[in-house]
Amino acid sequence: MNFKEVTAQSRQAVIEILDGSGVKEGSIFVIGCSSSEVLGDQIGTATSMEAAKAVYDGIIPVLRKRCILPAAQCCEHLNRALVVDRSTMEKYGFEQVNAIPQPNHAGGAFGTVCFEEFDDPVLVEDIGAKADAGIDIGGTMIGMHMHSVVVPMRISLRKIGEAPIICARHRPKYVGGQRAIYDESLM
Repeated sequence: MNFKEVTAQSRQAVIEILDGSGVKEGSIFVIGCSSSEVLGDQIGTATSMEAAKAVYDGIIPVLRKRCILPAAQCCEHLNRALVVDRSTMEKYGFEQVNAIPQPNHAGGAFGTVCFEEFDDPVLVEDIGAKADAGIDIGGTMIGMHMHSVVVPMRISLRKIGEAPIICARHRPKYVGGQRAIYDESLM
């Protein structure tokens, strides 16, 4: 596996999502990542800290530079809890839970890398469906963390490594019925 390519693909994907979604500074961006799928194996079967770090190195610096708040989803064994910065938890009033992600036990490689690399990481069980955009790398099911209207996004990439990706953004709900006029910039 060429991890430099995985980093480049991850960087390209997040840039395309941010450019196409219109998310603003202070928005939450959720990342679900199966390092096993990046390697071409079934989710949960070939955990790789190297693959997770390659994805981290592509995505997180871009988010930080644009002042977008990352939320790294852990695996199902931690009920898809999220690693966030303490400042994000405090800003949004999320509740901290007590667990430390582990690559081969509970949390997954990507959650573990984020917990090790963030300056002041905390684990929260839920972000109240507050994510404005995100990327699902390898079928990790990030939708529960996003606002109630999620729009899939097509970008130029279909995979990171060997993992299929699904990209998404939030849009406000349409209300008012057939007589309503909608703001095109929010669609």
